[in-house]
Amino acid sequence: MAPARNADTTTLFTQARVIAADGSPADWLLVRGDQIESFGKGDPPVGNAAETVDTGGAWLLPGYIDLHVHGAMGCDTMDARPESLLTMARFFAEHGVTTFLPTTMTAPHDAVLRALHSVRDLVNQPTGGARIAGAHLEGPYINPAMPGAQNPAHVRRASREETRELLTLDVIRRITLAPEYPENQQLISDAFAQGIGISAGHTQATPDDLRHGIALGLRYTTHTFNAMIGLHHRNPGTVGGALAFDELTCELICDGIHVHPLVMKVLIRAKGLDRVLLITDAMAGAGMPDGQYDLGGLAVTVGENQARLTYGDALAGSVLTLDGGVQNAHQAAGLAFPQGWLMSSGNAASALGLPSGRIERGYLADLILVDDSGTVQRTVVAGETVFSR
Repeated sequence: MAPARNADTTTLFTQARVIAADGSPADWLLVRGDQIESFGKGDPPVGNAAETVDTGGAWLLPGYIDLHVHGAMGCDTMDARPESLLTMARFFAEHGVTTFLPTTMTAPHDAVLRALHSVRDLVNQPTGGARIAGAHLEGPYINPAMPGAQNPAHVRRASREETRELLTLDVIRRITLAPEYPENQQLISDAFAQGIGISAGHTQATPDDLRHGIALGLRYTTHTFNAMIGLHHRNPGTVGGALAFDELTCELICDGIHVHPLVMKVLIRAKGLDRVLLITDAMAGAGMPDGQYDLGGLAVTVGENQARLTYGDALAGSVLTLDGGVQNAHQAAGLAFPQGWLMSSGNAASALGLPSGRIERGYLADLILVDDSGTVQRTVVAGETVFSR
């Protein structure tokens, strides 16, 4: 764990619009050390805070958490380099992200191991930006009929020998797999026993497959609607199970491209604000000019705010930033900003078991200041300002 901020250091945010976890409004918030100490209406407490921040009426919100993101600024998790992860962490902080899970791709076992070791070295260490809370293993244990932008040459079913080595690294916090295969079902059980979140993705799982997976520990769906069997009124498919089963919380790429805004609204209405996780699934082209990039060894062309396989034209992740995605989700669902903070912060923190993601006394001071346009003005991680516009 990174060294804690001095427990006696205080920061007072004034003239703010604070939405506490219970929905009550507040005008000020006091941070002591790395935690939220107090907040309230009216005049702030009298005292000598080490730092006073007049927010000018900005929203003071829990920091965004991205549980599924591959890269940005020309960098990728699969680079297996600390420099790449640090570049990503700083870029994400500029867009309001205080915690993220670097996400791997379907690749040879050795390449995945290198990436996971690189992530493990930075878990909960200072990054100058967003906190790295662990890794999201996306693939290689997926359905070859639903590869999306995963490299089909490296798709395989889980073997006990291989997955034991992955799990003993104690860095994986989330796994995306196809739950319809018996070999992968063993991994669901093993990973669930370690407290790892298991998500169905790149899959042809039927509702019965999902129901069986839930009994083993399946709790999420990955980039819901994408790379899975869609909803039909006589064949509910994977999407129908995702919508129907209360045990499942659904990731949503909130760029309005992967999922039509009306369908985003359907998902949010069906699952409720407490069962949706807004993600970016961003790749190396995020924050970069249009051009050619690599994703898991596959060529990707970025243009017109989209990332697509150069050979095949399938969507290949996104170039979305989470601050923009949060705005998209609010607009699609007809929510007043920041009504959907659970989807961008609280639900993800709960998924990770982190004492953050909400404005509550004693919670980590992972906070962002956001103006009415959705632009992030300041990002605070464990009480320390890591970005200020």
